[in-house]
Amino acid sequence: MRFRKFALATALGAAVASGPLAVAPASAETVLKAVMHSDVKIIDPIWTTAYISRNVGYMIYDTLFALDAKNDVKPQMVDKVDVSADKLTYTMTLRDGLLWHDGQPVTAEDCIASLKRWSAKDSLGQKVFTGFVSEISSPDAKTIVIKLKEPTGLLLFALGKPSSNVPFMMPKRIAETDPGKQISEFIGSGPFVLKRDEWKPGDKIVFAKFDKYKPRSEPASAFAGGKVVNVDRVEWLAIADAQQAVNALSAGEIDYMEQPPHDLLPLIKGDANLKIVPVSATGQFTIRVNSLVAPFNNLKIKQALWYALNQEDFLKATVGNAEYYKVCKSYFPCATPLSTTAGMDGLLAGNSKKSQELLKEAGYDGTPIVLMASTDLPILTNLGPVAKQLMERGGFKVDMQSMDWQTLVARRTKKDPPEAGGWSAFLTAWVTADVMNPVSTGYLNSACEKALFGWPCDTQMEKLRDDFARESDPAKQKAIAEAVQARNMEITAEIPVGEYLSPVAMRKNVKGFLIAPAPVLWNVEIAK
Repeated sequence: MRFRKFALATALGAAVASGPLAVAPASAETVLKAVMHSDVKIIDPIWTTAYISRNVGYMIYDTLFALDAKNDVKPQMVDKVDVSADKLTYTMTLRDGLLWHDGQPVTAEDCIASLKRWSAKDSLGQKVFTGFVSEISSPDAKTIVIKLKEPTGLLLFALGKPSSNVPFMMPKRIAETDPGKQISEFIGSGPFVLKRDEWKPGDKIVFAKFDKYKPRSEPASAFAGGKVVNVDRVEWLAIADAQQAVNALSAGEIDYMEQPPHDLLPLIKGDANLKIVPVSATGQFTIRVNSLVAPFNNLKIKQALWYALNQEDFLKATVGNAEYYKVCKSYFPCATPLSTTAGMDGLLAGNSKKSQELLKEAGYDGTPIVLMASTDLPILTNLGPVAKQLMERGGFKVDMQSMDWQTLVARRTKKDPPEAGGWSAFLTAWVTADVMNPVSTGYLNSACEKALFGWPCDTQMEKLRDDFARESDPAKQKAIAEAVQARNMEITAEIPVGEYLSPVAMRKNVKGFLIAPAPVLWNVEIAK
């Protein structure tokens, strides 16, 4: 089933198995060693939007549908889907041979439980399952029936959502874990098994080939098609120092580096044994503010940020090479169907005087902005200091608190006041696949307590997102997206601060790497 690129908008363990079913033979020797952008501490795929958790998810879990390299929605765990003439009933049949890593067969009830848990937390899932789904049932072990209240082109795209939070499938007994509590068993039906006994946070996380995984017959294409595993083990090594990681890549101690810093790319290009591979997704830097607590519970104070910040400063400090960055004053990424600069004149250009004027009008009393700044991800490291400098020029008092990314990810879920261990703002990055449209964009969720950390609360924004989900006409969708952008400038759920490209690096004997908005390591082989 094809969803046009614009219509991506409507339509873009404790008990991990250790028996003979789960892993490759002990004699297996083919190992892919990688350095990812972050250490792994959280694996629950709905607990955080952090990409490292998403990346782990793609190793061990599978999805009902998936996006291919053309952004078409394709069946993955599903064999076939039938849609009723009135577009209100979707009947999905699971394909044969699906097994969990503990050897149990995958059932429709497992998948329904997984969807319910995912949709309780994910922005797109909430909108589709709360607003459109009237009933979901399993008449037999291989059949899922979803009935809608009214038609939406977003259902299948939601089931194949490519990035955070991905609707990964897990056994019912695990999926029934309260969405507000992290799961403790990490059992999927994907191409790799998490070796829980070898996972050492701060050192490495290990995955073994799942010998009983049955790939689809189609060629691999981004997240879709046959997930054929050509190595016996994958080891993600935690090497925090980027220069050390590049040295290890050059020496052949690792095979793959997910996110080499831009200033080290010339060094990699100069090594005859290494190659740089582009990824298919543009990154978008963004600042998220906490709408629950002072001072960003004041709309005018939040609006001052739009004037204080300067995209060019962030991009030069973080990326440096203009070949890999772009000033983009659009909430929806430039070069995507919904991009628009409407209403952006004069914003994000470092107008400190205007920022100071708005703060004075708002009665800003100098309440410190607790700005969380990540220190261990090269792509994010310089964002915090730049934000601090620009905000202080604009009249804000800033208390920048530095921490590693995983600490930041944990802390941003806290609703405590900033002075009691909470926070006011932080900077992060999205890939294009996450911010293509008003419904899938997580930080636009303004459903108060159901929103992501930052917790914006705005009925008008939610109505616009509902309107977008119901609309199928591209021109009308574009108009709604412009209204969404305008409303975001009023309520400031988040602010985009520039776009960038971040290629991956690997040794030249690594073959078959798939171009996708997230790193996927099936199909990869190491040539001798």
